[in-house]
Amino acid sequence: MDENGKMIGVIPTRKALELAKEKGLDLVLVAPNENPPVAKIMDYGKYKYQLTKKQKENKKKTVQLKQMKFRLNIDEHDYQTKVKHIRRFLEEGHKVRVVVMFIGREMMFAEKGKEILERVIKDTEDLAAVENPPKMEGRDMWMVLKPKNS
Repeated sequence: MDENGKMIGVIPTRKALELAKEKGLDLVLVAPNENPPVAKIMDYGKYKYQLTKKQKENKKKTVQLKQMKFRLNIDEHDYQTKVKHIRRFLEEGHKVRVVVMFIGREMMFAEKGKEILERVIKDTEDLAAVENPPKMEGRDMWMVLKPKNS
C-alpha cells in the first residue's frame, strides 16, 4: 500500500523499499502473518507519534473515583456548590464518593448525616445511580454514586 492507503499490489521487497526511499518515507510491515505479508509506505516517526498520542488519550478516558466531603452543619450555599461539583464529575463519567464527616459529639446525629446523603441522592437522581448505599465507617458516613449511563 502507498502512503495514501491505495493498493499497489504484490511487488518484491527491494522494489517496495526503493519506492519508499524515492518518496522519502519508510516501508512498514503492517500484517506480517498474511500471505503475502502486507507492507505500507508511511512516515514511521509520525506513525509512532500518533500511536503514543492515542494511548495517552485512552488513559485520560479512564473512570476515576472522585470524592466530595460534607460536614454535618453545612451552609446551603456550600451544599449547592458541592452538589454542582458532584454533578460535573458525574457528567464527565466519573464515580463520586460522597462523605459526611462527624467530629466530636456530632456522632450522636448520624441520622442528620444520612439526611444529607439522601438529599444528595435526590438532587443528582437525573444523572446518578447509587452504587454503594450510605453506610457508617468509623467517624464517616459515605456512599458511592455512579453515572446512570454506565
